[in-house]
Amino acid sequence: MTIAFNRLNIPAVTCYLRKIITFLFLTGIATASWAEQREFNLTIEEVSIEVAPGFTNKVFAFNGQVPGPLLHVKEGDDVMVHVSNNTTLPHTIHWHGVNQTGSWQQDGVPSITQEAIQPGESYTYKFNVDRPGSLWYHCHVDVWEHVALRGMWGPLIVDPKNPTALEKEVTLDSVLMLSTWQSPYASVYGKGGSPQDVSDYFSVNAKSFPFTQPIRVKKGDVLRMRFIGAGDETHQMHMHGHDMLITHKDGYPLASPYYVDTVPVGPGERYDVIVKMNNPGLFIMHDHVDKHMSNNGASMGGPMTVFEYEGVKMNDWYTWKGKVYDPNFFYSVSLTQGYGLFNSAPFMGKIVEQGKRRR
Repeated sequence: MTIAFNRLNIPAVTCYLRKIITFLFLTGIATASWAEQREFNLTIEEVSIEVAPGFTNKVFAFNGQVPGPLLHVKEGDDVMVHVSNNTTLPHTIHWHGVNQTGSWQQDGVPSITQEAIQPGESYTYKFNVDRPGSLWYHCHVDVWEHVALRGMWGPLIVDPKNPTALEKEVTLDSVLMLSTWQSPYASVYGKGGSPQDVSDYFSVNAKSFPFTQPIRVKKGDVLRMRFIGAGDETHQMHMHGHDMLITHKDGYPLASPYYVDTVPVGPGERYDVIVKMNNPGLFIMHDHVDKHMSNNGASMGGPMTVFEYEGVKMNDWYTWKGKVYDPNFFYSVSLTQGYGLFNSAPFMGKIVEQGKRRR
């Protein structure tokens, strides 16, 4: 078969091919510009934190704070994290929700994917965050103590390439990490968390009411709360005066979001909820497991906060009248500051004097 090239419109073909090549080139550039390489440094420190009035707890803290620093990245980013263990016990980091596609050795499980990071030693994790959403990181050594009682957890927020229409409406973002504590072992490393032990303090972002902070809003705000079950008990988070629209489960967007007024958050679970703030007043959100509303039996306590609307008068008898306000208690400020690692000074603990590091 002979093709009559002289009948083709060569200029038109050339123009068409040029457009295709340009499109492919620009698409490649766009993809490359979205994904970036990010390098972070984390230390693990022995510090003590004040969880509730009169109650302090020794913890193994990432960068000396609980919760650990916010890691805020984008879907597709390549992440490198240098971890230095400055404590007296071994640790690892598991990147909960990261599928570690092609990088299973970075999953952070001792004696399976790596040897534990010994006291005084360092380890570097390298992986790609190919799954977006509300993720988190935590130790995977003796999790019943290190995670459940020693505060070894922090948020890993991965922005999606293609956010949903609901996500685009959000004007105020927040992270709420729920956990429990056992006061008999608060000052003793290496103990606690066994099945017969009982939790007696309950917290959000490592604080129990009244040491928690309000969420200050104005009418018309669209609030997203990212609930993370960082401890070993289930919390039933109930919001007064508003309905919560559950939009994501464990970082995955739901095909059919649904309304609730109580969110069950179990160990390791994450729920994203979106709330239209359209009912001015002072409304609480609390754990509806009733014993979680106390600090070792003292009422009121636990993972409770108050939504304080702009312009609503606070009576003199209001519990938090005149409270010193930290707008970043739920990482709301950090989440607006782009991508990177964000420490938070108010979450920092006090250094615990160490004995000799042991292997």
